[in-house]
Amino acid sequence: MILLQFINALIMAAWIALFVRVILSWFPVSRENPVVSVVFQITDPMLVPIRRIMPRTGMLDLSPLVLFFLLYFLRILVNAALAG
Repeated sequence: MILLQFINALIMAAWIALFVRVILSWFPVSRENPVVSVVFQITDPMLVPIRRIMPRTGMLDLSPLVLFFLLYFLRILVNAALAG
């Protein structure tokens, strides 16, 4: 039970980091900024495999959207396991 709650918290932290990364992509920020660097270190390991699989869509990067859906469905599975 505690393990599932911990996994649920990790999924939410990843979701928040991904959301922050998407928002940061709208602004000209330096990757040398400590906060930006941490956000990229958290999200890059999850986004790089998705980018390898997905076809290129020009300048539009859809990998964060795919990751949002994957995290959402993973959270549903974890919450179902917590409830049942």
